[in-house]
Amino acid sequence: MKSLTFQPINEVQAIPTGTDLLQALLAKNLNVLMACGGKGLCATCHVHIKSGMEQLTEMTPRESRTLSFITGVDQSSRLACQCRVLGDGLVVQLPEGMYIERAEDLMSMLGQRAAQNILHPINGSILIEKGKIITRTRLEQLKELNVEVESLKGS
Repeated sequence: MKSLTFQPINEVQAIPTGTDLLQALLAKNLNVLMACGGKGLCATCHVHIKSGMEQLTEMTPRESRTLSFITGVDQSSRLACQCRVLGDGLVVQLPEGMYIERAEDLMSMLGQRAAQNILHPINGSILIEKGKIITRTRLEQLKELNVEVESLKGS
């Protein structure tokens, strides 16, 4: 078993050696959207490794390619679905914001201020900034999101 820590929630998780990081996130009941079904094609499991990058498997070409078009990527970026935990001491920074899969996911928040950034599931860009009011006009503009995500799932 290998131990890893999730920040900023400061929770520790023990997982079997060789388990992909996505499974660790899911085991901790962290709501990961997995818009692409864990194929390494979207931004919804993008995390930052604060320490212990060497405790993960090497980056695959698919992961590299996907990270090349995701917003907010840096040297600490990994896709949780594409890397496996090999050693102890991993510290994973969870994303700030909420990914959505469909514009309709925001209907219940219509007229309210976004409590956190609302993020695009494919490229990780901010669709609605924290504190901004979620309007019907903005929801209409996001209708194309449904088509984008469905085409990704078919990949």
